[in-house]
Amino acid sequence: MTETAKSGHVAAATDVPATNLPQQWAAAVDRDAPPLAGHERTILTGFLDWHRTTFELKCSGVPAARLSDRGVPPSELSLHGLLRHLAEVERFWFRMQFAGEEIPFLYYQSDHPGQDFRALDGDVEAALGVWRAECARSREIVAAAPSLEETRIHTLTGEPVSLRGILVHMIAEYARHNGHTDLLRERIDGAAGY
Repeated sequence: MTETAKSGHVAAATDVPATNLPQQWAAAVDRDAPPLAGHERTILTGFLDWHRTTFELKCSGVPAARLSDRGVPPSELSLHGLLRHLAEVERFWFRMQFAGEEIPFLYYQSDHPGQDFRALDGDVEAALGVWRAECARSREIVAAAPSLEETRIHTLTGEPVSLRGILVHMIAEYARHNGHTDLLRERIDGAAGY
């Protein structure tokens, strides 16, 4: 038992040396901390935007050709593929599922599922622009909704899904994929951070 434990002293966050704290990502893109207080919509959209920006940070500074590297065989994951996938997910959940826009998928094909990850043709910068545009449209849809209680019928299950449920799902989606981007980016050039 340590002397600290014997004395009953509990270390405060201020006792932790800065070198022992997780290191923030080098800021190539401005990123505000997510809100820890406020209205539910503010917190949910703030955390989703923080995850979106985190994803963009983890892709920044990588030569375009390296964004398509599949870093951990046999996985088909790459930063480029995740970029395409997240653009598709934004489009599906906010535009197609919630807003009811009758638009085509960006990459999905029923006879060739997984094309967002597999088919890495095309310009990565263009894919980044598509993802940014989908995020912007998603923000508009959420801002225009009078309540997080608004529901739509899920096209796959036939069950109701609320805007709140979609926002929580999207936070989880980005959180999972930001973990993937950590591994992929570290494999490319050793860069790490939160």
